[in-house]
Amino acid sequence: MHAVEGDAPVALRVALGQFSSAGRKPVNQDSMAARLPEGFEAAVKGIALAVADGISSSSSSQIAAETTVKALTVDYYSTPEAWTVKTSARKVIEATNSWLYAQNRQARISDMNHGMVCTLSALILKGREAHIFHVGDSRVSRLLGDSLEPLTEDHVAAVFETERHLVRAIGARHNVDIDYRRVALAADDLYLLTTDGIHEHIDGRAVCRALRSGSLDDAARALAEEALNRGSADNLTVQLLRVEALAEPSLTPIDAALPLPQSLRPGERLDGFRLLRDIHETHRSKLLLALDAGGNKVALKIPGVETGENTEYLQRFLYEEWVARRVDSPHIVKAAVADTPRSACYVAMQWIEGMTLRQWMHDNPQPTLAAVRSIAEQIARGLRALHRREMIHQDLRPENVMLNSAGTAIIIDLGSVAVAGLDESAPGLLGALPGTFQYTAPEYLSGDLVSWRSDQFSLAVIVYEMLTGRLPYGAEVARVRSRKDQKRLVYQPGDAGDSGVPAWIDFALARACHRDPMRRYDAMTELLADLRRPSPAFVPKKAQPLIERSPLRFWQGLACLQALALAYLIFRLL
Repeated sequence: MHAVEGDAPVALRVALGQFSSAGRKPVNQDSMAARLPEGFEAAVKGIALAVADGISSSSSSQIAAETTVKALTVDYYSTPEAWTVKTSARKVIEATNSWLYAQNRQARISDMNHGMVCTLSALILKGREAHIFHVGDSRVSRLLGDSLEPLTEDHVAAVFETERHLVRAIGARHNVDIDYRRVALAADDLYLLTTDGIHEHIDGRAVCRALRSGSLDDAARALAEEALNRGSADNLTVQLLRVEALAEPSLTPIDAALPLPQSLRPGERLDGFRLLRDIHETHRSKLLLALDAGGNKVALKIPGVETGENTEYLQRFLYEEWVARRVDSPHIVKAAVADTPRSACYVAMQWIEGMTLRQWMHDNPQPTLAAVRSIAEQIARGLRALHRREMIHQDLRPENVMLNSAGTAIIIDLGSVAVAGLDESAPGLLGALPGTFQYTAPEYLSGDLVSWRSDQFSLAVIVYEMLTGRLPYGAEVARVRSRKDQKRLVYQPGDAGDSGVPAWIDFALARACHRDPMRRYDAMTELLADLRRPSPAFVPKKAQPLIERSPLRFWQGLACLQALALAYLIFRLL
């Protein structure tokens, strides 16, 4: 199925000017690059600029500079669309650093002053924020009135009074320490990316004068000439970027303007799908079973007539297929495939033969630990596939997990998934969380930070319910409205009474669905390990006296013994 991913408006409009020259040096070891994409790519990845400065002592540092800026303006756009700017850019920079360092090692260069080493300053504009990445002594600045505000800090150390050396550089070590900063954008902001041959010889007033030269390209050239006239003996590289306008956030991965399908009957075709029968219908949507061109069963979801004019709902509705196409896991529902372009507003998903986890729980009220572990581990693998893409499911519950005929657990209903990368472009655009509060982590309701640990909470609640038939906090989570309410939540031990749940299993579940997200597991694998064997932190409770465990049974037993003793005495007296 072709998703229409090029019609979203550009999140912002900018003007760019740049200039680079060797200056008084015979070779220009600086490098610069910029990428100004359009449409959906601009919305989900942003606009990227980068400058790099090769070190003078190395004849090969120019290669390092060119490699580094190319990676930032090419490879960055190949990272998953769901990732944040910070994650995507850091991974690209770290990979570039590792490659350059490996080249230096392979060439047996022990002194990095002679290796492929460079500085880097990068600016990525996305949504209404600027993301800054920095290593070395190139610089990102912002013009405020007639002053320059440095947004990066030079990584240099003084050796002598007139000599400095870099303490951080790309390619110098196996690992690179990257400074990261994000700042809010405003219309008419002017950003400068410069190498030290420029910024050591100009100030804000020089920038204001240069801006009167005409275009931003002319201004960049004028700044280089000014630095040269003021005695710069280094290479000269400058990029100027002005924010022309900030548009209102808008992000629709599939074209919501397409018409709703007309009344469909069995046997009719919708694009490349042949309809078989209706499955389910509400006022919000309709579900149909269809066959694709290869004869595979497909679930078609069509918005209801009442929701067809609700933009927020349609964004959530169409969002599910977009997410499914970006996650590859046997435990996450897949999007259907078709060669015919989309002519109407609907989503096409994999058809799963089987039952929901809720139905399985009804059919298996006393499951074995082995069966519960198997399902939990499969759900966890699906969640980890989402988390690796910086996605959070947010609506995990038994109704949203299917068990197919082979017993494979598959997470469905991706319309509530939070995608960090998209939220940067259009914060809150997808509307309020549509989850089910009985399985929702309390931080969603109290206003605390939401993370992948929130999905861990939901998984633990499901496992708890499979083993006990009840919820660990009853209905209290749904009543949370503040942090004070969150702190009042009391976990009901799953090993109480005749549940048959081992105490060490309950220990693991109590931690995984702790009311405080920072008290939960640091990795999903740790939870799974503790569901297979007692955690090293688990300390068996000492046997409690019967009067503490069950006062009623204690006094009933005591009364029975007293009655027997009295009967014995009466018998002896007779």
